[in-house]
Amino acid sequence: MPAKKKSAKKAAARKPAKKAPARKAAKKAAKRPAAKKAPAKKAAKKAKAPAKKRTPNASFMRPMTPSAQLGLVVGTAAIPRSEVTKRVWNYIKSKGLQDKANKRMINADDKLGPVFGGKKQVSMFEMTKLVNKHLK
Repeated sequence: MPAKKKSAKKAAARKPAKKAPARKAAKKAAKRPAAKKAPAKKAAKKAKAPAKKRTPNASFMRPMTPSAQLGLVVGTAAIPRSEVTKRVWNYIKSKGLQDKANKRMINADDKLGPVFGGKKQVSMFEMTKLVNKHLK
């Protein structure tokens, strides 16, 4: 029987231990306002760093000669690939060749048909691949 009394005492001793997490939560709540100040310091450090200017990749800026079919759309002069893409998109937008329902699809007309390999409609991602085949 003395063994039961000891276990009862241990159980009674454990009950106050359960209140400890509540004390920890109160301590955390008291510390929270100090935690809000830390992100402001980080933002100040980021603002001090000077912004680096991006330099374009040299391969994008190298003039390339378009094929005869692509030359009907962008011109025959040697121009960089970035400029070719701009001119192709200007042509597509001026002629209204984007699909009305799905803007990612481009409809081919008489000039773009040979560039697209005879396809009537291609996605804008496939279009860049097909246009690059026409550059040397």
